[in-house]
Amino acid sequence: MAGPDALHVLPLTGIPEVTEGLDLAGALVGAAERWGGVQDGDVVVVSSKLVSKALGLRHEAPTDRLDVVREHTVRVVAERLTPSGLTQVVESVAGPVLAAAGVDASNTGAEDAVLVLPRDPDRAARDLHRAVRAHLVAGAGDVARFGLLLTDTAGRPWREGQTDLALGACGMVVLEDLRGAPDADGRTLSVTSRAVADELAAAADLVKGKASGVGAVLVRGGEALVLEAPGDGARRLVRTGPGDWFALGHREAVRAALGAPPGSTAAQEVGLPGVVPESAEQRAGRATALALLGHESVRVSGTVADGFVVRAPDPVLAGRVAARLEVALAGEDLRAGVGVVSGTGDA
Repeated sequence: MAGPDALHVLPLTGIPEVTEGLDLAGALVGAAERWGGVQDGDVVVVSSKLVSKALGLRHEAPTDRLDVVREHTVRVVAERLTPSGLTQVVESVAGPVLAAAGVDASNTGAEDAVLVLPRDPDRAARDLHRAVRAHLVAGAGDVARFGLLLTDTAGRPWREGQTDLALGACGMVVLEDLRGAPDADGRTLSVTSRAVADELAAAADLVKGKASGVGAVLVRGGEALVLEAPGDGARRLVRTGPGDWFALGHREAVRAALGAPPGSTAAQEVGLPGVVPESAEQRAGRATALALLGHESVRVSGTVADGFVVRAPDPVLAGRVAARLEVALAGEDLRAGVGVVSGTGDA
């Protein structure tokens, strides 16, 4: 698949404030008239926020935002305490791994409300693609071959900041598999697959922005990415299961192994890591609580600097908790000596 000679990212302005029941497809088609209408090979890129508003996916004044997040969560990947409360990175019902399952309190169109993502973003993209096509048929009869992309914003492991990614797609290639093709030097590519839908989403966000009030754009020049059929959809880009090397944060992986998986009551009882700097003793306190989870007869004393002593009436039990403590300390990025004393269990 040859790349485009040039891409043009064209803002779709003049779309009114989107409310439940608005004909979003009609608004998009009308806004595209500024650029000669939706043309053959165009990709209409729409912020998922516009779709959520049009579908009425709003929770007014939720008593607990975390309850809304839980409703749209498949599993918790990582969680941290922040100055404003608990933040969780989760595998969302919508598909991608996102902070707070994509539940968003910004630009909702109402005070004290949050928007949630469509549960099936590819279906939402297909529905909107069908509606846009119907407007084009009604307007001119000569229907362009076009793609439609729903986007949302997410952070990325090992990278600062956020970027837009493909949440739902219809009528376009989302993943260009280059494995087996030659590179510029003639070498055979063995692992390269370009996430072209994510690349278009990020490019579109340079024009849409977060504070500009522009929620949709036309991308022109990517004809090679546009299909006659609906295509695979953006869920193909979601990597979970055996292919996911990073299914949990490193602290969460240790805590889960020791009986306090993220999102659980046990994790809350042990205490959650924070995003602000914490002392070694604060982290050691969590590690100790984690090591003692389910072992009420055991006592631990000591400090990170001086080392820890595990006391239990049974030497096997003491050794077990000592091993748990060493692992829990490593999960908090701490190293300290851990000794065992068999006795009454009193510190």
